[in-house]
Amino acid sequence: MENQKLMMQRHSLAHILANAVQNLYGKDNVKLTIGPAINDGLYYDFDLTNNLTVSDLPKIENEMQNIIKKGEPFVRKILTKTEALKLFSNNSYKIELINEIPENEEIAVYYLGEEFFDLCKGPHVETANDLKGLAFKVIKVNGAYWRGNEKNKMLQRVYVYAFENKKELNVYINKIEEAKKRDHNKLGRELELFTTVDYIGQGLPIMLPKGARILQIMQRFVEDEEQKRGYLLTKTPYIAKSDLYKISQHWYHYRDDMFVLGDEEKDKEVFALRPMTCPFQFQAYLNKGRSYKDLPLRYNETSTLFRNEASGEMHGLIRVRQFTISEGHIACAPNQVQEEFKNCLELANFMLKTLGLDEDVSYRFSKWDESKKDKYIGSPTEWEKCQDFMKTILDSLSIEYYEAEGEAAFYGPKLDIQIKNVFGKEDTLITIQIDFQLAKRFNMEYTDSDGQKKNPYIIHRTSIGCYERTLALLIEKYAGAFPVWLSPIQVKVLSLSERNEDYAKQIFENLVKENIRAELDIRNEKLGYKIREALNDKIPYLIIVGDEEQNNNKITVRGRKNQSLSMIELKEFLNKIKNEIKTKELN
Repeated sequence: MENQKLMMQRHSLAHILANAVQNLYGKDNVKLTIGPAINDGLYYDFDLTNNLTVSDLPKIENEMQNIIKKGEPFVRKILTKTEALKLFSNNSYKIELINEIPENEEIAVYYLGEEFFDLCKGPHVETANDLKGLAFKVIKVNGAYWRGNEKNKMLQRVYVYAFENKKELNVYINKIEEAKKRDHNKLGRELELFTTVDYIGQGLPIMLPKGARILQIMQRFVEDEEQKRGYLLTKTPYIAKSDLYKISQHWYHYRDDMFVLGDEEKDKEVFALRPMTCPFQFQAYLNKGRSYKDLPLRYNETSTLFRNEASGEMHGLIRVRQFTISEGHIACAPNQVQEEFKNCLELANFMLKTLGLDEDVSYRFSKWDESKKDKYIGSPTEWEKCQDFMKTILDSLSIEYYEAEGEAAFYGPKLDIQIKNVFGKEDTLITIQIDFQLAKRFNMEYTDSDGQKKNPYIIHRTSIGCYERTLALLIEKYAGAFPVWLSPIQVKVLSLSERNEDYAKQIFENLVKENIRAELDIRNEKLGYKIREALNDKIPYLIIVGDEEQNNNKITVRGRKNQSLSMIELKEFLNKIKNEIKTKELN
């Protein structure tokens, strides 16, 4: 957790930023909205008459320094709602925030000098002098919708890095510059893994052959591993009538995030693209009567899903509108839940370790928000019982987790495996959920050993999460230099001259016969050029054949890290690379 003093300084600096922008562009031309401290500094969202550009950033930073030098105090004043509404009468954003403050809460305004004031709970440093040692840099301006809703006005968000001293600031800036080189949104396009097209739409990436191949490799690996663990593969429709979603309650609790086809007032039938697979997979369970002897029943599916994400939330492959997920559902008796949950977590951790993504994960126990009962189905008693049950399971697994209210699914609590991207932003990669509601709604029953009909518990889980998001993380983790088993092209065969073309083709064909993903380069180009191009494509191994190799019926192998091997027989190389693929080596 960040240093509390530093977070307070960043919070105070956000007001200095707002003050600077007003000073530079005129109070009448600048409407202040919100400006929180964040884990590397702060930002502030402005409704500005001017369109800020990169050239404005040094001016803003200089003006912030001037304000700090004056050393004026932060003065807190408590206002009534009437007084606050009058003070901010020309600012619709602040009016909206003031009207949302409960009657029993005080309304605080902070002043800095005689001219600047802002709505804020605080706390702040005592005076601007207390910010003199702070090292900061105004870094960029982006568009941002008011309150993150694309239906609202687009504002201008100014970001500032802020740290305790220049050394920490410079270290962080260097870290970010290195991160930019690994950014999947940049590198993935350069390596021709995916692309996007404006007239197709945001959040709808086109997987190019290399990227599609990596997804295929992962999907086959996951499906084979799940089959070993007793999962039964299903394939279900991409769309369904609203009737299905009404039974599952998605229609009432998730509809804003769904793509709906049709109008309930005009059309006899209204369909929607599926945002998740559970109500579809339940039909496999319902296909015939079930006994306790059938449980647990484990269904899995490589599912294409559709979610109507806000345009401001989408980024490369991390958050998209159409994605593929390793989705599965387990119907089990109450006394099987703990063991099945444990197995789901073991599978998820196995996948992360195999991919090399297990180093920077955290576990979040996502619970319901008791103050917003309308967001969920089920009674408070049922929720508390299920959450206590899940907490017992989590505690028995000896994992460190933190709790987060309001992050549960509307039908039950869940364990989220959180992972950070190259810039440190955290996202959910894998979830394991306990559902105590939907089996009842779909009349999913089994005959227990006592002859009674009972509803099973349902565990919703993914084993590798969203494939597109996983690919994004892999691009960043390996800077595009994937482990051999995941590499879309594992070997490239390069001929030294025209005389060696036929021998190069022979080597290439032998690789393909051995199921090695290979490319052949017999262009009439200099060898150095062809090597540089292959290394830029991050191909793990280059096989170079010239006269000497051809005369000795051997090959020269070069790794992408510039390590060279002496001439060897193709059989020796095949044994080496096939072992790397089989064992899924990560180096």
